[in-house]
Amino acid sequence: MTSDTILEIFGLCVGLLYLWWEYHADSKVWLASVVMPAISMWIYYSKGLYADFGINIYYLLIAVYGFVSWTGKTTSWKSSRDRKKTADSHKRQITHTPIFAWSLLGMAAALLWWFLWWLLVTFTDSTVPVADAFTTSLSIVGLWMLARKYAEQWLIWFVVDIVCSGLYFYKGLYFYCGLYVLYTVISLFGYRKWLKMMTAQNVSNQFHTHK
Repeated sequence: MTSDTILEIFGLCVGLLYLWWEYHADSKVWLASVVMPAISMWIYYSKGLYADFGINIYYLLIAVYGFVSWTGKTTSWKSSRDRKKTADSHKRQITHTPIFAWSLLGMAAALLWWFLWWLLVTFTDSTVPVADAFTTSLSIVGLWMLARKYAEQWLIWFVVDIVCSGLYFYKGLYFYCGLYVLYTVISLFGYRKWLKMMTAQNVSNQFHTHK
């Protein structure tokens, strides 16, 4: 068993944890978001998936933002009780993606796709520049939507996962291919799960408002 295969298996295990925590909207998903890029960067670079390699730098940064955004963690000199109240009041809740955001996200994804494709064709020996750039640009958008806790981030991942499944199979990354096939199926269930959680969350908010 090669070192790349071992890393793929370990990445698969971390990816399954990530999927479980994301499905349940658990803030621990951001811990997996720190570990996974460290594994994936080596694998992607060795397989010539340069856009996927580069995007993992962004993943590390957005993981920090996502954790703070979801948990309301801040550094201050307040008492522990006051910090807890402040954190609870700033914890992000699941919402629909605002209508105005869709047009901005669409433009951002299109521009990123074109730019990454140009970079791959111009400066690398990538054999899959179009698909690599496409999944990377959508992943940038999808991860930001996840950090904002928009329910529709699952729909973005559905598209990404379908393309990635084929891409990784083509590149011989069979463990990752299997993982992303699973992601594709779970993304639909995840979207449904988040919609139910959002409904329950809104009912709870109304109850506490009128209490």
